Amino acid sequence: MTDINIPDQPGAPERPGAAPVVDIATKRPAPAAEQLAEADPEVVVPVDGPAPDGPGFLGRIAGARRRPILPAWLLSRAELAAAARWVAGHYAHLTGYHAVRAPVYAAKLALRAPAGAARLTGGTLRWVRDAEGEPVRLAAVRREDAAEYLKLSRQRDGRVRLRTLLATLASLTGLTTALALYVLAPGWLQAVSVTAVLLALGRAGTPADAPVATRAVEVPKAQKLTSDIVLRALGSLGIPAINQAMGKGRDGFTFTAPITRDGPGWRAEGDLPYGVTVTDVIDKRDKLASGLRRPLGCVWPEAVPEEHTGRLVLWVGDQDMSKAKQPAWPLLKAGAVDLFKPVPFGTDQRGRWVELTLMYIAAVIGAIPRMGKTFLLRLLLLIAALDPRAELHTYDLKGTGDLDPVGDRVAHRHRAGDEDDDIEYALADMRALREELRRRAKVIRNLPRDICPESKVTSELASKKSLGLHPIVVGVDECQVWFEHPKHGGELEEICTDLVKRGPATGIVLMLATQRPDAKALPTGISANASARFCLKVMGQLENDMVLGTSAYKRGVRATMFAWADKGVHYFVGEGADARIVRSVFADAVTADRIALRARKLREDAGTLSGHALGEEPETDPGTSFDLLADVLAVVPAAEAKVWNETLAERLAELRPEVYDGWAAEQLTTALKPFGIETVQIGRRVDGKVVNRRGIERAKIAAAVAERDGKRDVG
Repeated sequence: MTDINIPDQPGAPERPGAAPVVDIATKRPAPAAEQLAEADPEVVVPVDGPAPDGPGFLGRIAGARRRPILPAWLLSRAELAAAARWVAGHYAHLTGYHAVRAPVYAAKLALRAPAGAARLTGGTLRWVRDAEGEPVRLAAVRREDAAEYLKLSRQRDGRVRLRTLLATLASLTGLTTALALYVLAPGWLQAVSVTAVLLALGRAGTPADAPVATRAVEVPKAQKLTSDIVLRALGSLGIPAINQAMGKGRDGFTFTAPITRDGPGWRAEGDLPYGVTVTDVIDKRDKLASGLRRPLGCVWPEAVPEEHTGRLVLWVGDQDMSKAKQPAWPLLKAGAVDLFKPVPFGTDQRGRWVELTLMYIAAVIGAIPRMGKTFLLRLLLLIAALDPRAELHTYDLKGTGDLDPVGDRVAHRHRAGDEDDDIEYALADMRALREELRRRAKVIRNLPRDICPESKVTSELASKKSLGLHPIVVGVDECQVWFEHPKHGGELEEICTDLVKRGPATGIVLMLATQRPDAKALPTGISANASARFCLKVMGQLENDMVLGTSAYKRGVRATMFAWADKGVHYFVGEGADARIVRSVFADAVTADRIALRARKLREDAGTLSGHALGEEPETDPGTSFDLLADVLAVVPAAEAKVWNETLAERLAELRPEVYDGWAAEQLTTALKPFGIETVQIGRRVDGKVVNRRGIERAKIAAAVAERDGKRDVG
């Protein structure tokens, strides 16, 4: 307890006759401690109150965290089956490996049998003549101790006589047995006996450094993780608080649980010193790996979300995560998918499957080049393709054909490239998807509550072809090409933002991948509303938080820590869980094409193959090929500087009724926003009264067109 020391008179409670001290502001008696201080300035006033009574035994037990009785892998049917398959495969491999080499082993033993016979004979003779006692007898001779030597000689003579008798009896018995087998035993028994003797002699003649059998499995020799190793590694990080604690004889890390085996690695958990956070350790992961003397891909420090920021979980794997063999992907050779149910798409550090539900999400994938971003997007599209109900729209804006296995085999719409006709194709498709979103919203709104209680698409509704609510999955690689397009970037951003916000409930999934995760490549309206985030290696905090969410870097979720060798390894945020480190399934172009062919067969059987996959091009719709800004300039003469939105909507409807019919002033305002056109108040005199309404200025429209079309003059 800390006290305020007022000299001389410690602790006088109160003086007789002293009037209570009153707080002038509240007109109420001051607290007891303040009264004492007012009554006698030399009183010692305690600052800390009395220690509160802690919870009783039952209270502490009730708040205790119980550790599972059975390990997690034993409670999971999938993990138990995987472990059983591994054990069966392991011992089947051992059996087959040694069975194939059994003749070689037998030949080696036969060749070593003479050496074994010589070694056995020599050993027997040394035993009979008591050779092991000879050094002791010689020592007695050197000491000239006659009595001791005579005693040892008598003992040797007795041993030699007994051992000679035993050796003679054994030789006679062996010779008799051999003759009996030769005369009386059948041929197979003789062969077995001779073989057994040869193998035994060969085993006896085998040198210690030349074993007969070779290793069928090379087990990686990973050092066991101990408390001393953990403390040594943390002490090597150069964090002052840890070094100070160790310098004062205290531990720089307080273990809260025993170091245990956790999957293919070791797990240590504990508290860092006061003021040290897990992010401080994560920042120095490379030094931590050096202190542990383990490859960087084996060392994974993590925070514990439900604990304080100083609780560290250190998992050290036996093998580098990016090089360890992954279990076979369940969908690699067979199987279909229901997108409304979780599907495995990668493994964590411990080799356990991580699942993802593709429906009801919008996804963002970010990484620097060559880290596996496109492969991850293609993997997710392959998963979607294995649901025959899903309609895929794939856009490879890099133009290298990485998405062709999916696009050419099963996609309803597909383009590779960023030429003007590719952008126009994509724009028309996205406009059609926005109209489809609106149609779906009306269908869902009109469905009975007992059929659609949560106002969103379900697996049952998606299976009803009459409703047209099948899943639609859109995958865009290098999406920054869309959003930075000088002419259509604003409109594409506006449509994608709408799909990200409203699409998941209507069964439309948008997945965007970029190697430049900044504000231009991933507009805030999109990155802030994406519910699934995949971040492979990035270079800085800004890119990290653009993909994983604001303040992810400060919370220790840092994709900057991944090494160049960690291809396909990423942070995954989604499925209602905290950020997890995942290594996605690797499917190269050949594997992807094989899976896409299987997905095409599923569609052919279900009758859902359509669009690009059938060689069909989209019909030219006059409602999708229009230029809003040019149309506005066409209906607003140069002499008219300003026009109301409602008047403009009427004129546009007369110009292109198939496009603008039914547009209201609010819809026109929304359509102009992506081009940077803001509405203004415009006052007009109507029937002698001034009426103010929202409208646009023609000069701003002309300026926007001029900038978009390369600074050409626009009248």
